[in-house]
Amino acid sequence: MTTIEDLSQKSISELSVDEALELLRQIRLSRRTYKGTYKKSAAKAKEQKPPAKMTPEQAKKLLELLGG
Repeated sequence: MTTIEDLSQKSISELSVDEALELLRQIRLSRRTYKGTYKKSAAKAKEQKPPAKMTPEQAKKLLELLGG
């Protein structure tokens, strides 16, 4: 069974100043997150616009589909 004494890593109190600073820098780099903007999906970006004008036939068909 593994114990804490089996770990090869030194305690932070046993590290030199340079080693401690390097360890701190590595930890900070590993925790960084992306702060830029993410692209929206193509489906959301394309919004369907209704036609500018509908013919009376199209309006009648739409009303039928809507149940009116």
